[in-house]
Amino acid sequence: MNPAVPEDEKRIKEAFEDKNWNEIKSADSWVVFKVMAEFVEGFDKLAKIGPCVSIFGSARTLSDNPHYKTAEDIAAKLVRHGYGVITGGGPGIMEAGNKGAREQGGKSVGLNIKLPFEQHSNIYIDPDKNINFDFFFVRKVMFVKYSQGFIVMPGGFGTLDEMFEAMTLIQTKKIGRFPIVLVGTSYWTGLLDWIKGTMLTEGNINPEDLKLISVVDTPDEAVRVIDNFYNKYMLKPNF
Repeated sequence: MNPAVPEDEKRIKEAFEDKNWNEIKSADSWVVFKVMAEFVEGFDKLAKIGPCVSIFGSARTLSDNPHYKTAEDIAAKLVRHGYGVITGGGPGIMEAGNKGAREQGGKSVGLNIKLPFEQHSNIYIDPDKNINFDFFFVRKVMFVKYSQGFIVMPGGFGTLDEMFEAMTLIQTKKIGRFPIVLVGTSYWTGLLDWIKGTMLTEGNINPEDLKLISVVDTPDEAVRVIDNFYNKYMLKPNF
């Protein structure tokens, strides 16, 4: 029996229960204050973080997986080029990103999400830059608010969620047109073919939207996309 099922059933049933105004007001007020507290902590710790690049990817990637080493190398190279590194703070690709940044003496930020499985803070995050969140949406605000670029390694639903969040905010001009770099041609080709062959064909995106994404295979190529973007504007990291 799936142990998550009883908890799922409880939440589903609660959604249909009638609540009086006092119950609603009390519960909602608590959530509002919790959300505010997470925003305040995130803003406070990250306000002076400096230029950083977020690395997204699977929490399930093991240290002997080539993707792990690639993410580690990308993070190390980003630090050598003057950027800090932000990850989701957990294991897998996130750990690799923080490890690469820490070992090069760069800023290593972890935005950890509290989950019943998989997620725990890795040991390579700077102690003063390890932030824990209950709410995914608050965490995603921190990713996009304090990142000057996004590296997307192979991952699952969470990785896609973070990638499309960044793409949507850029597409709708809610944030700057920061570079989004997908690493692993063989991994991303199927998704990109569908985006081009279905979404674009149906008219749900514009051809210009496809220019938001760069696809590479090596750490050198990934960091070159970030560097070239900022060189175009004659901007340099200010660490």
